[in-house]
Amino acid sequence: MPLFRMPFFVAGLLRKRAVRELFQATADAFGCDMPSLRGLSADEALRAYALFTAQHAEQALRAGQNLDALRQRLYDNAYALGAKYRRRLHIHSPAGAMRAARWLYKLIGIDFVGSRDGQVIIRRCYFSAHYSAGVCSLMAAMDNGLLAGLAGGGKLEFHARLTEGAPACRAQFRPQEEEEER
Repeated sequence: MPLFRMPFFVAGLLRKRAVRELFQATADAFGCDMPSLRGLSADEALRAYALFTAQHAEQALRAGQNLDALRQRLYDNAYALGAKYRRRLHIHSPAGAMRAARWLYKLIGIDFVGSRDGQVIIRRCYFSAHYSAGVCSLMAAMDNGLLAGLAGGGKLEFHARLTEGAPACRAQFRPQEEEEER
């Protein structure tokens, strides 16, 4: 049975590990050390991640840092993480990537719904309470990279965001094959 089809309570045992992996990939992209998560519950680790990313992304935005390079590092690190989950979960199709994304995002408090045609809707997002619109836009490079890594390539483009006042985040994912045709 693929891991992402396991009951959510079993997946909960893996939640802190997933948060730690995400935290490490993000801290590396920001060029800093991740704080210790020792002694923190999965919920506390997720909150620490949200605050850490919001702080570092806001600093990058205010400092006028090379945001294209930062977006690329965030994307690359998330892509590697997604590719690792692609192997772990034995994902072989864009539809499988969407199912895995739903499961993985649920671990971090995001209600991710992805359709076979690549439409993505997020009605609830843990991070929307912590992120400004600018931070959300910057951190979307992680979403793009993670989904591309899960699918073996492709591109995610957001058209609406909760942090910009929309009732839901809306995006389109185009798998690698479609991207090559365009």
